[in-house]
Amino acid sequence: MSKLLIHGTKKLKGEVQIHGAKNSTLPLMAASLLCAGECVLHNCPALSDVDTAIKILRHLGCKVERTAGDVVINPLTAKNYDIPDHLMREMRSSIIFLGAIVSRLDRAILSFPGGCELGPRPIDLHLSSLRKMGVDIREDHGCLDCVVPNGLKGAVINLSFPSVGATENIMITACLAKGKTVINNAAREPEISDLADFLNSCGAKIHGAGNSTICVEGVRRLTGCEHFVIPDRIAAATFMTAAAITGSTLTVSSVIPEHLAPVIPALEESGCQVDLYDSSIRISAPKHLSRIKSIRTMPYPGFPTDAQAPVMAMTTLAEGTSMFVENIFESRYKHVGELLRLGANIKVEGRVAVVEGVKRLSGATVEASDLRGGAALVVAGLAAQGTTEVYGLHHLDRGYESIEKNLALLGADIRRV
Repeated sequence: MSKLLIHGTKKLKGEVQIHGAKNSTLPLMAASLLCAGECVLHNCPALSDVDTAIKILRHLGCKVERTAGDVVINPLTAKNYDIPDHLMREMRSSIIFLGAIVSRLDRAILSFPGGCELGPRPIDLHLSSLRKMGVDIREDHGCLDCVVPNGLKGAVINLSFPSVGATENIMITACLAKGKTVINNAAREPEISDLADFLNSCGAKIHGAGNSTICVEGVRRLTGCEHFVIPDRIAAATFMTAAAITGSTLTVSSVIPEHLAPVIPALEESGCQVDLYDSSIRISAPKHLSRIKSIRTMPYPGFPTDAQAPVMAMTTLAEGTSMFVENIFESRYKHVGELLRLGANIKVEGRVAVVEGVKRLSGATVEASDLRGGAALVVAGLAAQGTTEVYGLHHLDRGYESIEKNLALLGADIRRV
C-alpha cells in the first residue's frame, strides 16, 4: 500500500504551475459525446478521475487518445448507452454523463455514482430536471434506466439549490433539445463558464453562464472543437495554504487570479501578503499566522467547500481561534480526527468546527478518507515536527497531479513509498 512520507518544517520556495481543473475536465469530456466531430481538450490533468472518464468514454464506444496534457475524443463511434457499475463507483461526478448519453443515444442505463463519502449528495435535482426535458427515468435497486420516448425538449427549470453538477447536466442536455431551456438559480462557478465556452465553440447557443440565470437555445448539431481547460483553483488554493502554514514565499502560476477571489481574503486575514498578477499569485507568509475569524462555505462566489479542509489545516498553527461553518456537505469534517492525531485542537458540533491554534504539530500516521481531506493532511504534515505518514493516496490522486513531486521541487521533504 502506497503512502506519503513527510519530514516536516521545511520551507517552500520557488514557483509551482497549476494543472487543469478536474471539476472542469470531467464535464467537458462528457459534453464531447454530443459532438459530430473530434474534440481536443488541452491542459487535461493526469488524475485518476480523468482516467475513469476516459474508460467510460471508451466503454460507450468513443475513440480516445491521450498524450501528455491533451485528450482527443472522437465520439462518432459511440453506440453503448450503459456505464458499468464499477466505473460509476470510481467517480462521484460520473452522473454528469447522464445528460450527454440520453442526448446522443436516447437511452442511458447507469447506477448511482460513488467517489468521496461526503454525506448525502442527492442527484434528485439532476433527475427532476431531465424529466422536465422529456427523459423518462425509472429507478430500480440503485439503477437508473432512462429513455427519451418523444425527444428532448426545452423547459424552464428552477433549481432549489445552485448545484454545479445539475446545472452542467441541464446545460449539456439542453444543447440539442428542441426549443429553449432556462435555468434559474444556476450555479455560477468558473467551471460552468468553461463548459459553456466549450459548447458554444462547438456551435451551441448558451447565454448567461456565470450568472444565476442561464438560457440555452437548442440547436440541431454540434461540431467538435479545440479547447483549453481552465486552471484548477482548488489545487492553487491548496499550494497557497501549504506556503502559509510553512511560513514560506511561493509563486503559484498558470492560474486565473479572479477565480481565487473567495479564498484570498482568508489568507490575508491570517497575515499573508498576496500579490496578484495576470496569470500568477505570489504569497508571502508571516512567521506566525493569525486566526481567521469565520469561514462559511457557500456556492460560488462564496468560499468553496473544496478549500475548507486545506485552509482548516493551515489554521491549526494560527494564533487564536478560527471558526468554520460547512454549508454544502454534511460529512466534510472527516479530516478533523486525523488532524487531531497530529496535535491539532479542533472541536466539531454539527456543521461548525472551532480550531484553537496550537504551538506545534507532531508527525503521526494518518489516513485520507476523501480528496480534500487528504490534501489537508499533507498541508499539516508539511509543518509538523518529525515524520508524518499519509495513507489513502487513491483519494489524493483523484484531484492532484503528482502532489508529492511538485512539493518536493519546492523544497518539501516528501516522497511516495
